[in-house]
Amino acid sequence: MARDLKPGTGLTCLVADDHPAVLDAVTRYLDQHGVAVVAQATDGGEALAAIEAHRPDIALIDLGMPGIDGFEVIRRARTLSPATAAIVYTGHAETATVDEALDAGARGLVLKAGPLPDLVIAIETVAGGDPYIDPVLMAGFALRRSSETPALSKREREILRMLSHGMTNEQIGREIFISPETVRTHVRRALVKLGSKTRTEAVSTALRRGLIS
Repeated sequence: MARDLKPGTGLTCLVADDHPAVLDAVTRYLDQHGVAVVAQATDGGEALAAIEAHRPDIALIDLGMPGIDGFEVIRRARTLSPATAAIVYTGHAETATVDEALDAGARGLVLKAGPLPDLVIAIETVAGGDPYIDPVLMAGFALRRSSETPALSKREREILRMLSHGMTNEQIGREIFISPETVRTHVRRALVKLGSKTRTEAVSTALRRGLIS
C-alpha cells in the first residue's frame, strides 16, 4: 500500500519499489540527505496515484514492480504530472534497458548496485535539468561506440543542429511543431548515444564526427 510521509524541505520525491528493504533504506537515506520523500509505493498503480496526488519533483521508479511496470508508469506520469522527472532505479545493467527507459521518458537511470550517494547526485542532477546515466551504464555505451558510429536519428541530428545555432527547447519545439518536453527527450537520447555530459559537449562531438554541419 502506498504510504504518505511528512514532507520536508527542498526537493520532493516519490520512491516506488516492491522490495520493502530497498524502499525503507532508500527513503531513510534520502530523507537524511535533504530529499523529502513525500510518498512510497509498492506497485505501479500506487505509484501513479501518488504521483498524481503529490506531484513530486522526482519519481524514483523500480522497473520490475507488479501490476503496471516501471516503463508504463513513467509514460503515464508524463501526463499526470508533467513537472515530475522520472529516474529509473534498477538492478538491470543492460543497455537495452537504457534505450527503453529513455524512450518512455526517464530523465535518469541509477543502478541499485551503486553507492547510495550516487542516487542523491542523480536526483540533484535531474532536478537541475540535466540527464543522469549511471557510470556503469555509460561505460557500456562507450564500449559499443568504440566499434560503431552513433546512430543518431534524423530528428536527433536536426535538434542538435538547432542547438548549435543557440536555439532553446521552446524555440526548437515551435520550429518543428513538437513540445519542449519532446525536444528534451530527443536531447537526452542524443547525449547518451554520444557519451556526452552536456548539450554543449554533444553538439561539439556531433560536429567533430560530421553528424551535423
